[in-house]
Amino acid sequence: MSQHRHSEGLEQVYAARNEAELTQAYAAWSSDYDRETAASGYCLPFMITAWVARHVRPAAGPVLDAGCGTGLSGAYLQALGYCDIEGLDFSQDMLAIARARGAYGALTEAALGGPLPWRDGHFAAFFSTGVFTEGHAPASSLDELARITRAGGHAIFTVRDVVLDMGGFRAKFAELEQAGRWRPVEESPWFRAFAVDEPDVLVKAFVFEIL
Repeated sequence: MSQHRHSEGLEQVYAARNEAELTQAYAAWSSDYDRETAASGYCLPFMITAWVARHVRPAAGPVLDAGCGTGLSGAYLQALGYCDIEGLDFSQDMLAIARARGAYGALTEAALGGPLPWRDGHFAAFFSTGVFTEGHAPASSLDELARITRAGGHAIFTVRDVVLDMGGFRAKFAELEQAGRWRPVEESPWFRAFAVDEPDVLVKAFVFEIL
């Protein structure tokens, strides 16, 4: 086990038992989220931009930051030449901070796991970090995210080690592949989500091409 203590905000998020409690936890944490996660070396919002840049041309079309939180990824993708970025999150408080960063053309309040308010094939790609983890978005979220991404586009996201199999993510990957919805392109080795603290929090990054 890690010898480092979770931040109070992270403890409340992990302790949430339903969507209402999770919303309340993020509302309470929102003002300190960036400072606390930066101090712990949280790297996922920045790491994911490497996979986006590897697989998605800046001019390909709109990209969706699914579970954008405070919008840490948006400004860095913008610096890489991506000018058509939308964000999605269930927390009004987190979206307010993301809006202030000025990198998102549109921000939508909605929860992953339910219907999403975009037409089929709207996005050139979606990316998501820190969302497919304990007590957060279910594997079934990938159905809608794949639906709103165009053929030839990409799904780029991280999954926490403890939910990859137990949360049904591997099974969902196979289901979507067998249904002809996507094909696997890349799977990273396990790596740490936090460069400083929480050495036991491991994730993989996955890339799929939508068919």
